[in-house]
Amino acid sequence: MEKEKKTKYINVEACNESALAQSLEWPAKVLREGGTVAFPTETVYGLGANALDAEAVLKIYAAKNRPADNPLIAHIADIAMLDDLVKDIKPWAWALIDAFWPGPITFVFKKKAIIPNEMTCGLDSVAVRMPSHPVAQELIRLAGVPIAAPSANLSGRPSPTLAAHVLEDMDGRIDCVVDGGATEVGLESTVVDVTGEKPVILRPGGITREMIEAVFGACDVASEPVGDGPVASPGMKYRHYAPKAEVQVYIGETTPVIQKIAEMTNQAVKTGKKVGIMVFEGDALVLKRLVSDSPSEVVLSHHGRGDHLEVFAGRLFADLREMDALGCDLILVRGVESVGLGYAIMNRLKKAASGKVMRI
Repeated sequence: MEKEKKTKYINVEACNESALAQSLEWPAKVLREGGTVAFPTETVYGLGANALDAEAVLKIYAAKNRPADNPLIAHIADIAMLDDLVKDIKPWAWALIDAFWPGPITFVFKKKAIIPNEMTCGLDSVAVRMPSHPVAQELIRLAGVPIAAPSANLSGRPSPTLAAHVLEDMDGRIDCVVDGGATEVGLESTVVDVTGEKPVILRPGGITREMIEAVFGACDVASEPVGDGPVASPGMKYRHYAPKAEVQVYIGETTPVIQKIAEMTNQAVKTGKKVGIMVFEGDALVLKRLVSDSPSEVVLSHHGRGDHLEVFAGRLFADLREMDALGCDLILVRGVESVGLGYAIMNRLKKAASGKVMRI
């Protein structure tokens, strides 16, 4: 019997600049030679392969069990790389590039022939991002090629924000994981189509519609796709970001939402279920008084204050994974209004909950 491949683990979290370059030489070589490497970005961990190598790109789809009509994002380290990959960049798009790169935003451009169809599912456009994370930057620079990199998780699972999350899903399925510590943003990049007359958000993220409008003055949001066929951006269809447990999300004024979560928790515990609860700090204090005295059956997680959604976004995927690890059968989440960063958070939660979002 063939021995299962073991994923090599490299920790660079404490490396200085010179040590980082040395530590990344082998992963960069793996990428150049057609292998797969998971690495940190400021959003989530990505599963990388040479974006110009069709066979390498297919290894990403195989490792993730990713649907073949879900395109990938090419990651670059500088504008010179962008010029090699895309064409017909609109003059107005440069204002957005200058404002937000490097950073957690992806732009969709018309592609050049150098981009294999396996990257784009046959589309004439390609999504490109310039990450700001120093590990990602250095790895791309050392590899010398653009890196295709969706999130480094099995398709449909919550995206990884720690190297440990990557190994939960990918150990033995990929060549290497580079551990750079916890990611910062916690949600995948905003994806913006810049091939038309104004920007169109295909997937919300840490760069919000309001931030884009402050630069350009106008910005549309694409509707969810209907039917079969490839989409212009990852994350536009399929069940995404989902833990094994059932997820339910409740939105509304604080008191009725917390009362409803407490009610649903007590009902579920009576039927023998273990319940995970994700709320804000102030909510947690109230819930402890409302939920039945069954601490072993209730896992309570709070994600900062309601007026600081960056904490919520940064912990969302890690909390969903933690609830799974603790054996929760049901996860109840206090949702937020779809404004600013809340729009991206709710985009992920709706997919994680398969649409089970209730307004109270």
